[in-house]
Amino acid sequence: MSDLKQAVDQVLRPEGLLSQCLPGFQPRQAQLDMADAVSDTISTGGQLVVEAGTGVGKTYAYLVPTLLSGQRALISTATKALQDQLYARDIPRLLEWLGLPLRVALLKGRGSYLCLHRMEQAPHGLALDTPGMRHAWQRVEQWSRLTRTGDLGELTGLDEQSTVLPLVTSTRDNCLGSMCPKYKACHVNLARKEAMAADLVVINHHLFFADMAVRESGVAELLPNVGITVFDEAHQLNQIGVNFLGSHISSSQLLELARDVIGVALQWAKGLADWQGLAGTLETAVRDWRLTAGHRRHAVRLRWHEAAPEGLDEKGWSHAMQVVDEAVQNLQKALEMVEELAPDLARLRERCDQSRDKLATFAEPVQTGHVRWLEVSTQLRMMDSPLDIAQAFGEWVKPLPEQAAQRAWVFTSATLGDDPQLSWFTEPCGLQQARCMQVGSPFDYERQAGLFVPPDMVRPQDARHSEQVAFWAEQGARALRGRTLVLTTTLSAMRTIGEVLRTRLSDDSGLEVLVQGEWPKRKLMERFRQAIELGDKGLVLVGSASFWEGFDVPGEALQLVVIDKLPFPPPGDPLVQARSERLEAQGKSPFADHALPEAAVALKQGAGRLIRSELDHGILLIGDPRLVQMSYGKRLMRALPPMRRLLDAQAFEAALQEVTRSSTTSSWT
Repeated sequence: MSDLKQAVDQVLRPEGLLSQCLPGFQPRQAQLDMADAVSDTISTGGQLVVEAGTGVGKTYAYLVPTLLSGQRALISTATKALQDQLYARDIPRLLEWLGLPLRVALLKGRGSYLCLHRMEQAPHGLALDTPGMRHAWQRVEQWSRLTRTGDLGELTGLDEQSTVLPLVTSTRDNCLGSMCPKYKACHVNLARKEAMAADLVVINHHLFFADMAVRESGVAELLPNVGITVFDEAHQLNQIGVNFLGSHISSSQLLELARDVIGVALQWAKGLADWQGLAGTLETAVRDWRLTAGHRRHAVRLRWHEAAPEGLDEKGWSHAMQVVDEAVQNLQKALEMVEELAPDLARLRERCDQSRDKLATFAEPVQTGHVRWLEVSTQLRMMDSPLDIAQAFGEWVKPLPEQAAQRAWVFTSATLGDDPQLSWFTEPCGLQQARCMQVGSPFDYERQAGLFVPPDMVRPQDARHSEQVAFWAEQGARALRGRTLVLTTTLSAMRTIGEVLRTRLSDDSGLEVLVQGEWPKRKLMERFRQAIELGDKGLVLVGSASFWEGFDVPGEALQLVVIDKLPFPPPGDPLVQARSERLEAQGKSPFADHALPEAAVALKQGAGRLIRSELDHGILLIGDPRLVQMSYGKRLMRALPPMRRLLDAQAFEAALQEVTRSSTTSSWT
């Protein structure tokens, strides 16, 4: 056994350091197995991919060997919530228990930090025209005088969608960089300096890919000096990476450019050009461009093979884009005449250059290996992305020739595939040479949970499907006095099920139905968790995509998870279509090699909301008869935790009674 593995064993084994320091810590063989694999990878270098089931304790399984190794490390997460948890809780207490004097830094994207220059320049009278905005502004202003880091995450209770945030943060578009008068005091730059000097840096996947794409946040400078890189919540890597490694421009970006011209140019170059006329021409051009996509009841993605997106008039589309480009060009010429007057004007001119470059990209044919589409909602967003990150990411994780020792790369999540090779994850990420392992959950799912597929359910394409799902969710919610999470695969199903449940539970049931979108996600989660603690009404929460993961409610607050149908990727999605076409060209099956693995991983994510600790008990209800009727259902069933099957309505009712009793007796018979 290596010295590192011995040191890790001393911490994680029964009667080890964590057993002594952490109340309630339960040594687990699965955690030790994962920690041993991480230790081996750190010692020898290379790539390790670990699917660690819920409850394994994967965070400590990679943190303990990483911290004990003595090597410089980078840890990346998919969510800011986990990033903050690692930096503020998990890492500090481990360092204290291990007695290690390591320097740790937290690094986020620029949108997470207060921009001193934009806050100083914010147009108080124009932008802060409602009591709510003025109150939010006052909170930010008071906090700005006290904060050391400028991390807006310190401001608890500030809505992430607050319209004040764009006034006090910068973007890659409007940041002045070294020309900024507040450059030396800039919170983003100070955070980067701390990261460059730290032994361990905690970042997120968005920041990683943003930096790999445009080299603007300092991560690229960090990587060559890092011996260990860990990606937690790694299942999101490909999805996040695809969005960053392509090109995109939206109508809202161009409208923001027009608005910024009015605000900045009238301050620094008033009377030197018709700024309002130039900005107004751009705004009109952009709005006319939006109209070429027609009225859409819901947001859609239009595949883009030829000169115009599918279904749009090619001549009208090309003309509208040309008019937008000419309006940006006129702004560009006017700004070139005055850009030396202020850094803000020079940055606006650069934004015009960049906008024209992107518009030109979308006038060219699509590259091989890329897919292009148009997102149509209240705005237009043109996207051009690679089909996956395999080529780019595979290059980044290769050993550097100048390094004597190979770096260690660790990728982990609770859901990375439904086969031993974890190919759903490794292939699109270019990690086919990685060592793969699956570490099962320590939870006793047979005892703690039941799986119910209601008999006689219609298939999802039937118009009655959402009402039937709502019926079964109602039965469970009444029996459990709430404690129910309904996960849907589409927004339309979410709205229908939410409306039906509200109608049926509007009597004296004492239950309240919450629907995604009515409050911010964080507020909905807090409300749901606190329902039992406060002795409040029983709650039913209906949510779609963003609630399938990252919604962690251990204990009695959540005892029934309802999934409306099998989460196959939408066949009309441009990325799905392009990937399917590539598989067909390779002689593979788009369904078996793409749609089915995607559904298996998503289903496992949704099911993972139910059991979060050894004391949890509950029921997973899947309202899709295909799970038990179709041959591919066996593969999807194997991807789920091994819950005991509830075969009929009577078994479901009996299980509900058992779960209700377990709320007070903590037993499951």
